[in-house]
Amino acid sequence: MAQRCEICGKGPMTGSNISHAHNVTKRRWNPNLQRVRAVIDGQPKHVRACTRCIRSGKVTKAPRL
Repeated sequence: MAQRCEICGKGPMTGSNISHAHNVTKRRWNPNLQRVRAVIDGQPKHVRACTRCIRSGKVTKAPRL
């Protein structure tokens, strides 16, 4: 499953761990994705959204029935 926000498209970033001895190894920063019930086209649906989209109001949460 892709580590990608279904709302904004944010995905993993890459970079390097650098030790005190300057040993360089690759690393990844994954987005903080949450599975939420959101209203998409008038229907409640489960989406994987990053916490920034949830917090900023880009995701309208579906009410529990």
